[in-house]
Amino acid sequence: MTRLLLGLTILSVIACSDGAKECPSVILSGEIVNPTSEFVVLYKDDIVIDSAKLNDEDQFSFNLQGIEEGLYHFDHSPELQYVYLQEGDSMLIRLNTIEFDESLVFSGQGSEINNFLVEMFLAHEDEEMMVYSFYKLPPEEFSHKIDSLRAQKILHLEDLIKENDLSEQVYSMAKASIDYSSYLYKEKYPFYHKKKTGEELILTLNDSFYGYRKSLNLNDHTLTYFRPYFDFMKHHFGNLAYVSCMKDCITDGDFVESHLHFNKHILYLVDSLVQEPQIRNNLFRNVAMDYLLKEHNTNDECKIFIEKFKKLSTNEEHKEEIAYLYQGIQSLQPNESLPNLEVWNANNEKVHLKEISKNKKTVFYFWTTTQKRHFKQVMKRVAKLEEKHPDHNFVGISLRTSPQQWQQTLEEFSLDKSKQFRGDDFEQVQTAMIVDGLNKCVIAKDTLIVDAFANLYYSF
Repeated sequence: MTRLLLGLTILSVIACSDGAKECPSVILSGEIVNPTSEFVVLYKDDIVIDSAKLNDEDQFSFNLQGIEEGLYHFDHSPELQYVYLQEGDSMLIRLNTIEFDESLVFSGQGSEINNFLVEMFLAHEDEEMMVYSFYKLPPEEFSHKIDSLRAQKILHLEDLIKENDLSEQVYSMAKASIDYSSYLYKEKYPFYHKKKTGEELILTLNDSFYGYRKSLNLNDHTLTYFRPYFDFMKHHFGNLAYVSCMKDCITDGDFVESHLHFNKHILYLVDSLVQEPQIRNNLFRNVAMDYLLKEHNTNDECKIFIEKFKKLSTNEEHKEEIAYLYQGIQSLQPNESLPNLEVWNANNEKVHLKEISKNKKTVFYFWTTTQKRHFKQVMKRVAKLEEKHPDHNFVGISLRTSPQQWQQTLEEFSLDKSKQFRGDDFEQVQTAMIVDGLNKCVIAKDTLIVDAFANLYYSF
């Protein structure tokens, strides 16, 4: 790996000496152990910037000139991860797809911010279960614990600043990776607290609990496609809409809980408070998808909501996507036939969903190797359901998993190969079966849909 980086550096020096105009401003190279695809694809926001094919030694290289500084992401199907790029970077990436995020390491010029972002991502993953146990605490105690977790990460960032000369833009990105994960916990708190404690009403929290809101930037275009920021924005507007409804939408002494009413509130708030076009459109899209997936029927309210969404959004692709989702939901109503979808079996043969469910009551559930903790939880849940419902045929469909990883997982966990299948095209399966979450399942009987919007934990 050192020889590879040295070789690339020498090549870049030679290129620069031949003429500054031809000198690439960014070199991004690396090696992928246990590759799951032939390519690495680099994106800026949702636009493909470049792609690189792995060589015989599973190495790749990008030479990029005149690119905009900021957050990118690279995709090695079925995995993806962020990379922050700025002029002058010469970085080497090394990762093993078996432990993608945990094994990812950057070295060279520009590596400091990228290793920090990976650390913050892993830290957030590690602390999620602990934070979930905090939601039952009173507001002051919960806030103190979340602030303490954030303070530890800020200290880590200060150490990074002492050791490296970071630009203001790089510092802002590093701090955002800390702040928005922390703020998200607080936006979730009133709802999770109610769930954990069984209290009847959502807590009314004082201004000090949400003190960070005074300095929020709801129009930060540099964070438009940064997951912690977008996740925060979704929950923030949901929280604002709920509080607004509680205050202003009382009818005959009762709180209006119409799904249509609530989501129209969210659209109104986004329209009022967000001016950045991409952030606006992405939030409008998210609200529309969330509404349709939770409503999952085709009544007049859905049509009203879709018309409202179409008036606000300026993104034509999003409008087409929502229209297509609406059509998909229509085709997944009870007593409709299963979608015309084929999946792969363990013998590397294509099998139609209708073949799998013929003459049986079948439950299709979904899993992926990219979320190992969830995979183990789902398999435990399915084992219990199989005992409880021996007349049901529980069938797993793996998503975003390479053929090699899938076969390896089947062997490692001794899964029944006659009940496991692999979706080759994630978007095709997601669209046909409306997979909006990995706890979702589709119940069918003799090729006809019984419930296409069931849940492994709540529907049995």
